[in-house]
Amino acid sequence: MGRMPRDVVSHELDLLWQSIFTWVSWALVLGMIMVALYLWRRERTPFYLCALLAAGVGAFAEPLYDVAFDLWFFDADAAGKPGAMWSHFSAFGVVQPNWTHSGYIILYAAVALYAGRRMYEGRLSYRGLFAIWGAEILTSCVFETIGTGVDVYTYYGPYELRIWNYPAVIGVLEGTQTVLFTVLAVQIWRRVSSPWGLASLFAAFPITMFGANFGIGSPIIIALHLDGEDFSRGLVWAATFLTIALCVLAIHGASKFLPRPRAAAEPDGLSVPPRERAAGVTVGASAA
Repeated sequence: MGRMPRDVVSHELDLLWQSIFTWVSWALVLGMIMVALYLWRRERTPFYLCALLAAGVGAFAEPLYDVAFDLWFFDADAAGKPGAMWSHFSAFGVVQPNWTHSGYIILYAAVALYAGRRMYEGRLSYRGLFAIWGAEILTSCVFETIGTGVDVYTYYGPYELRIWNYPAVIGVLEGTQTVLFTVLAVQIWRRVSSPWGLASLFAAFPITMFGANFGIGSPIIIALHLDGEDFSRGLVWAATFLTIALCVLAIHGASKFLPRPRAAAEPDGLSVPPRERAAGVTVGASAA
């Protein structure tokens, strides 16, 4: 945190955009929760709600991400004094806005909501996974380009390849994390035999969150924080493209873990749609 420029710390928070980010994001999350509850009732599985909650709870670890990726949430008023943010805690010197939780749910759990069932049933192809990855990168870039462009927060590190004020490599990492989390979550869903088993999604989220960002993203993290004469813009450029290339490899690898179509005799009690239940599928049935 000692690297942080003073003008970043004292930068004024845009109160109007803080309100927009807070109320709009939580309204979207409320809608997502309603959809998850509807799907729970229709498909007899809490998978969708568990995925949303896992992402929301995972936002409590956001300060670790902030320190690694030089992210600062503006907290100063017009006079440069702290306290303007609607926050609920602070860690490592970074004050956390309460919309980080809604932002996590929107960015990281939406794929589970709109593509989880297709993935579960083995109906998502290699190309389909890459299409979702691209859509999630685009969503991340739109969301964060707005946030970093309207004085709500900033990535203050010496990034290259920025879109307006937003480092493009961050969007690629976020899209990658979203896909990795969803693939792992669906694989867990395929294997558990009771709703309690889906509680493991709360562990799956930080595993993929920090495995993707701190693992795949390690080249850019290190390049940003090289000391003194070791630092160079050329290394940041190289690390940016290396990180993006590693993300491509990660999605390619994740595609190998896409579930295959489930045989008719295989469905378990957590995933049997009502029509199949009516046809006589037994809860908890195992493969023949």
